Amino acid sequence: MSGCTPKSGPVMAPADLSAIHPDAEGSMRLIEGVMYRNYAPKDGTDPDRITFIQVDADKCQACGACEEVCATGAIQSINSDGIHQVVDPAACMNCGQCLTNCPYGAIYEGVSFVDELFEKLKDPDTIVVSMPAPSVRYGLGECFGAATGTYVGGKMHAALRKLGFNYIWDTEFAADVTIMEEGTELIQRVKEQGQTNARPLPQFTSCCPGWIKFAETFYPDLMPNLSSCKSPIGMLGPLAKTYGAKETGTNPKKIYTVSIMPCIAKKYEGIRPELNDSGFSDIDATINTRELAYMIKAAGIDFNNLPDQEPDPVLGESTGAATIFGNSGGVMEAALRLAYEVLSGEKLNDPNIKVVRTHEGIKTADINVPNFGVVKVAIASGLKNAAKICDEVRAGKSPYHFIEIMTCPGGCVNGGGQPLDPEIQASLFRSTVAQINRRFRARKIKA
Repeated sequence: MSGCTPKSGPVMAPADLSAIHPDAEGSMRLIEGVMYRNYAPKDGTDPDRITFIQVDADKCQACGACEEVCATGAIQSINSDGIHQVVDPAACMNCGQCLTNCPYGAIYEGVSFVDELFEKLKDPDTIVVSMPAPSVRYGLGECFGAATGTYVGGKMHAALRKLGFNYIWDTEFAADVTIMEEGTELIQRVKEQGQTNARPLPQFTSCCPGWIKFAETFYPDLMPNLSSCKSPIGMLGPLAKTYGAKETGTNPKKIYTVSIMPCIAKKYEGIRPELNDSGFSDIDATINTRELAYMIKAAGIDFNNLPDQEPDPVLGESTGAATIFGNSGGVMEAALRLAYEVLSGEKLNDPNIKVVRTHEGIKTADINVPNFGVVKVAIASGLKNAAKICDEVRAGKSPYHFIEIMTCPGGCVNGGGQPLDPEIQASLFRSTVAQINRRFRARKIKA
């Protein structure tokens, strides 16, 4: 099968997973410095009733760091001692920034598919498909001693093969699809202004699950402004079980799709009941970067000495435009490249639209498009900044055509499922200094 043959590197025998056995459901496990509850929600479970992130009251030191970074007030002090808790999972956007900023390791994840995934990898009758996000390959290496932000994509793909994944596909493929879909939608919206039933401007991006839940919860009146496109993983799941299954001659009923993300909120997205366009559950399991590192280590794989390999070709090839999705401003930049060329009819001499790249706060720009005019854009990093822009749109005062929202500072590359910053996991004083300096150590994607 063409979709199963590595494009480069030697064929490797899978690791022996026979000694790895599942723990009891509900038990806790330490993974890369974070406690995880062994709980894999079944099909039909309401994601709004699941606590994906929670505070361990016995470890909480009442420092308030979690509450400071929470944009919705989901984490609050619950008693006179200042102990914090996520008071209502419906108010939590599942971004995990509280977890990555807690200096005491007091916050844990409430969902983990690791044990279920190991069992699927050992089952010869299950076809297990990997679908890693762009940012994972910029964080995974840190769990194996690499410097912050080191690119380890080739070793990541090799490790997935070694773990026994049958198809090594890549969410970057679907990120390119997203660019074409979202960019085309923007062009259509701009052109149809003034017509009856024209869709409203500005158009918001729709890739970030924390942002989507935030909009649904606090700004439901702005839902018509959101792009109709699914996120890249929301596209790749059904593609794997339809186009991918057809191209590889695989029974889609046997395919088990694994979303590998830098994000905790993607676990919420993965079990949303709307994601069933393939006729099945589009995404069967979601793990994050920390969990992938744990699985590689548990399988005894020597990650640093793996040969670099590429993903399989059917749903694995992509462009640099897909790679920059992990940075704040990356979705905007990639979509603008398409919109510029279609609206102007001219080729971009330089594809780098650096003016939209940002790490924190709100950034705005006017993009001059020949034969069309000015396209006004805005990029917001963090939900507190998103609220400012949404309030402006709600009030009818927004001058923008296109707005990108990312929940995590600097984008997915600094998501809540990425390796922890060791400087923050120290004393409160050191963590305070570390949080001030963190912007200078933030991961950045280059493409």
